[in-house]
Amino acid sequence: MPRKKNSYNDESIVLLKGEERVRKRPAVIFGSDDLEGCKHSVFEIVSNSIDEARDGNGDKIIVTRFLDHSVEVEDFGRGCPVDFNNTEQRYNWELVYCEMYAGGKYDNSDYEFSLGLNGLGACATQYASEYMDVTVYRDGFKYELHFEKGKNVGGLKKEPYKGRRTGTIQRWKPDTEVFTDIDIPREYFEETLKKQAVVNPKITFVFRCETSAGKFDETEFYYENGIQDYLSELVGEDRITDIYTCSTERMGRDADDRPEYKMKLSVAFSFTNKEAFQEYYHNSSELTHDGSPQKAVQSAFRSVIDGYLKSNNKYQKNEKSVTVADVLDSLVLISATFSSFTSYENQTKKAINNKSIQENMTDFLKHQLEVYFIENPADAQKICDQILINKKSRESAERIRQNTKNTLTKQIDLANMVEKFVDCRTRDRSRREIYIVEGDSALGSCKTARNAEFQAIIPIRGKILNCLKADYERIFKSDIITDLLKVLGCGVEVKSKANKELATFSLDNFRWNKVIICTDADVDGYQIRTLVLTMLYRLTPTLIEQGYVYIAESPLFEITTKDMTYFAYTEKEKAEILAKIDGQKCKIDRSKGLGENDPEMMSLTTMNPDTRRLIKVMPSEAEETSKMFDLLLGDDLQGRKDYIADNAGTYIELADLS
Repeated sequence: MPRKKNSYNDESIVLLKGEERVRKRPAVIFGSDDLEGCKHSVFEIVSNSIDEARDGNGDKIIVTRFLDHSVEVEDFGRGCPVDFNNTEQRYNWELVYCEMYAGGKYDNSDYEFSLGLNGLGACATQYASEYMDVTVYRDGFKYELHFEKGKNVGGLKKEPYKGRRTGTIQRWKPDTEVFTDIDIPREYFEETLKKQAVVNPKITFVFRCETSAGKFDETEFYYENGIQDYLSELVGEDRITDIYTCSTERMGRDADDRPEYKMKLSVAFSFTNKEAFQEYYHNSSELTHDGSPQKAVQSAFRSVIDGYLKSNNKYQKNEKSVTVADVLDSLVLISATFSSFTSYENQTKKAINNKSIQENMTDFLKHQLEVYFIENPADAQKICDQILINKKSRESAERIRQNTKNTLTKQIDLANMVEKFVDCRTRDRSRREIYIVEGDSALGSCKTARNAEFQAIIPIRGKILNCLKADYERIFKSDIITDLLKVLGCGVEVKSKANKELATFSLDNFRWNKVIICTDADVDGYQIRTLVLTMLYRLTPTLIEQGYVYIAESPLFEITTKDMTYFAYTEKEKAEILAKIDGQKCKIDRSKGLGENDPEMMSLTTMNPDTRRLIKVMPSEAEETSKMFDLLLGDDLQGRKDYIADNAGTYIELADLS
């Protein structure tokens, strides 16, 4: 009876059995179900052949990539045991290819140093295959097995074999029902087999790639001296010291209550003033996620080099010690470690965390480096001089980075310190616009209507000081004025001790392309606009002279007909629009303020560069402008009365006397 959707009861718990354990959850074993997971499934089979060859059973491994994306791995070892197992009372082929956690590497009796430890690889890869064919030569017999989608078909075929060869041949095709991609590129095989040849000297790895039906390209990888030859190949002449190789074998345990195990440690290194790198391998698997060997190398090299610099008085007084980064910046190193017990972080074997390996390797490398420095004083001098160069270069770069960061952070922090300031995203000064708006209500509507990429907003609360009447001490005590100046970023052009933070004017620190004053289209709005202009005129006149200051016109009327909406900025424009729509029924709304305009209207009339009206504040004669500002907003009270008396009639109709 089918279970109801969304029900969760005793029948909800499901046990995955057999091949389902891998086919339904491949990422658990292979790290992912994509191409990377498929690659790892191949490496699992190659690993078993490597373990056999490294243990002295065969000296060649052949890997073939076929056009249909199937893969074949052939070795010349003893041959995988597949016949009947009296101890387990089952066939070994069942244990190896159909059971998780079954294998011959748990007690180290057959393999001293093994890549495959968990008894998962062969079985998991078989389970994840569309098909797998296995041929084994051993004990005078030829054995054959065939699997399809994780299940054996036909049982074990066994026949006498009179030839002398032994070994295992496995051909399989990764299943597209398990992996999202099975097209493993040629480069992966070549890179992997080359690196395996590096860390497994004297073993030949052959890669065969089918290029057309029945035709193969063949590439051979072989390193007589392993990591030493490989490092020499990589660095060539781009090194300041010769390649040094050292190795040892030790015993250790990761805790007092853990069993003792054997380890083999090998390192080849040199120093360069070109491109540096470090590669780490354990039991032939490349460690790309850090771990014990990496920590040992970093600790040992930094410690010994730092000690040399101190003992030879290479540091200046109070100078900081070299860091790991300074050392690694010139270190070229290949590490190949092996152990009879390995604590991998997971099945993909990208990192190990054996405590004893780290401690023993650190101790071993420290001793080797100290001896090396004593026996090669010229090289020691060159190495340490280069590390000091790296250190000074790093510190110089850090200072530049920190200074830049401090400058940018200061700018950002100043903005963040300004209440209700809303910045834009772009850092491109040629695009940035700052709207100075009247009140919090205008902030809300403008914020919604703006283009957040390049338009920022700062509201001003009420009427600001008349900066032509007030002294500097009072001006710089005004939060509204100092907030505006902080956001502008350029400082002020007046000499004053009242505010040292803003005392130096520089256009280089000005963060905007346009300063747009945006106030209501009424008497109060005009007065606030004039006071802001007065502040800019007195404290930052260069911004006006250079054409950075604008006034945004906001409409007085919104005239809506059945088919169209019109905006009028003056009574005259209103009359012209009404004449244009002669006879049409319309609705006329008087704008009460920016805060009451809807965002769409604000975008069309005030914020959108394509449709807005901006007036550039660019005085043709600074002296005339100065006189007018002084007259209307300065201390000349009698002059202002006379001007009003002489000119009041011209502007009386504009006065709000209601």
